[in-house]
Amino acid sequence: MNKLLALLAATFFAASSFAQASAPVAGASAAAKTEMKAEAKADTKAAKTTSAAEKKKAKADAKAAKKAAATQKNAEKAAANAKADQKVHAADAKKTKAEVKADAKEQKAEVKADAKKEEARK
Repeated sequence: MNKLLALLAATFFAASSFAQASAPVAGASAAAKTEMKAEAKADTKAAKTTSAAEKKKAKADAKAAKKAAATQKNAEKAAANAKADQKVHAADAKKTKAEVKADAKEQKAEVKADAKKEEARK
Protein backbone atom coordinates (compact mmCIF):
# COMPACT_ATOMS: atom_id res chain seq x y z
CA MET A 1 0.00 0.00 0.00
CA ASN A 2 2.91 2.29 0.66
CA LYS A 3 4.10 1.67 -2.81
CA LEU A 4 0.67 2.49 -4.17
CA LEU A 5 0.50 5.62 -2.07
CA ALA A 6 4.00 6.66 -3.16
CA LEU A 7 3.11 6.03 -6.80
CA LEU A 8 -0.07 8.05 -6.41
CA ALA A 9 1.81 10.93 -4.75
CA ALA A 10 4.51 10.87 -7.43
CA THR A 11 1.91 10.88 -10.20
CA PHE A 12 0.04 13.72 -8.57
CA PHE A 13 3.25 15.67 -8.02
CA ALA A 14 4.38 15.10 -11.65
CA ALA A 15 0.98 16.07 -13.02
CA SER A 16 0.86 19.26 -10.98
CA SER A 17 4.43 20.18 -11.97
CA PHE A 18 3.68 19.56 -15.61
CA ALA A 19 0.46 21.57 -15.43
CA GLN A 20 2.27 24.51 -13.85
CA ALA A 21 5.02 24.36 -16.45
CA SER A 22 2.59 24.28 -19.34
CA ALA A 23 0.40 27.06 -17.96
CA PRO A 24 3.01 29.81 -18.44
CA VAL A 25 3.63 28.48 -21.93
CA ALA A 26 -0.06 28.74 -22.68
CA GLY A 27 -0.04 32.23 -21.18
CA ALA A 28 3.02 33.12 -23.21
CA SER A 29 1.35 31.72 -26.30
CA ALA A 30 -1.71 33.88 -25.66
CA ALA A 31 0.53 36.90 -25.12
CA ALA A 32 2.37 36.14 -28.36
CA LYS A 33 -0.95 35.84 -30.15
CA THR A 34 -2.10 39.15 -28.69
CA GLU A 35 1.19 40.77 -29.68
CA MET A 36 0.91 39.38 -33.21
CA LYS A 37 -2.63 40.68 -33.47
CA ALA A 38 -1.53 44.10 -32.22
CA GLU A 39 1.34 44.16 -34.73
CA ALA A 40 -0.99 43.16 -37.55
CA LYS A 41 -3.45 45.85 -36.49
CA ALA A 42 -0.65 48.43 -36.35
CA ASP A 43 0.64 47.34 -39.77
CA THR A 44 -2.85 47.60 -41.23
CA LYS A 45 -3.34 51.04 -39.68
CA ALA A 46 0.05 52.18 -40.99
CA ALA A 47 -0.78 50.88 -44.46
CA LYS A 48 -4.12 52.70 -44.43
CA THR A 49 -2.46 55.91 -43.25
CA THR A 50 0.24 55.61 -45.92
CA SER A 51 -2.39 54.92 -48.55
CA ALA A 52 -4.44 57.93 -47.47
CA ALA A 53 -1.34 60.14 -47.47
CA GLU A 54 -0.34 58.95 -50.95
CA LYS A 55 -3.88 59.58 -52.17
CA LYS A 56 -3.82 63.12 -50.75
CA LYS A 57 -0.41 63.74 -52.31
CA ALA A 58 -1.59 62.49 -55.69
CA LYS A 59 -4.67 64.72 -55.45
CA ALA A 60 -2.53 67.74 -54.52
CA ASP A 61 -0.09 66.98 -57.36
CA ALA A 62 -2.97 66.75 -59.84
CA LYS A 63 -4.40 70.04 -58.56
CA ALA A 64 -0.99 71.72 -58.83
CA ALA A 65 -0.50 70.37 -62.36
CA LYS A 66 -3.93 71.64 -63.37
CA LYS A 67 -3.15 75.05 -61.88
CA ALA A 68 0.23 75.16 -63.64
CA ALA A 69 -1.41 74.25 -66.96
CA ALA A 70 -3.98 77.01 -66.51
CA THR A 71 -1.25 79.51 -65.63
CA GLN A 72 0.77 78.49 -68.67
CA LYS A 73 -2.31 78.77 -70.89
CA ASN A 74 -2.98 82.26 -69.54
CA ALA A 75 0.65 83.23 -70.07
CA GLU A 76 0.55 81.96 -73.65
CA LYS A 77 -2.70 83.83 -74.23
CA ALA A 78 -1.18 87.01 -72.80
CA ALA A 79 1.89 86.54 -74.99
CA ALA A 80 -0.31 86.05 -78.05
CA ASN A 81 -2.30 89.17 -77.15
CA ALA A 82 0.90 91.14 -76.66
CA LYS A 83 2.19 89.93 -80.02
CA ALA A 84 -1.10 90.88 -81.68
CA ASP A 85 -0.99 94.30 -80.00
CA GLN A 86 2.57 94.74 -81.19
CA LYS A 87 1.50 93.94 -84.76
CA VAL A 88 -1.40 96.39 -84.52
CA HIS A 89 0.93 99.12 -83.22
CA ALA A 90 3.43 98.37 -85.97
CA ALA A 91 0.67 98.60 -88.57
CA ASP A 92 -0.55 101.88 -87.05
CA ALA A 93 2.97 103.26 -87.12
CA LYS A 94 3.39 102.20 -90.73
CA LYS A 95 0.05 103.80 -91.64
CA THR A 96 0.98 107.04 -89.86
CA LYS A 97 4.34 107.10 -91.60
CA ALA A 98 2.64 106.59 -94.97
CA GLU A 99 0.13 109.37 -94.20
CA VAL A 100 2.92 111.76 -93.22
CA LYS A 101 4.81 110.88 -96.38
CA ALA A 102 1.67 111.43 -98.49
CA ASP A 103 1.02 114.77 -96.80
CA ALA A 104 4.60 115.83 -97.43
CA LYS A 105 4.31 114.88 -101.09
CA GLU A 106 1.02 116.75 -101.36
CA GLN A 107 2.50 119.88 -99.78
CA LYS A 108 5.54 119.62 -102.04
CA ALA A 109 3.25 119.29 -105.06
CA GLU A 110 1.19 122.30 -103.90
CA VAL A 111 4.33 124.36 -103.43
CA LYS A 112 5.51 123.36 -106.91
CA ALA A 113 2.09 124.18 -108.36
CA ASP A 114 2.07 127.55 -106.60
CA ALA A 115 5.56 128.26 -107.87
CA LYS A 116 4.49 127.42 -111.42
CA LYS A 117 1.44 129.70 -111.07
CA GLU A 118 3.64 132.52 -109.85
CA GLU A 119 6.06 131.96 -112.66
CA ALA A 120 3.22 131.86 -115.16
CA ARG A 121 1.93 135.25 -113.83
CA LYS A 122 5.23 136.97 -114.37
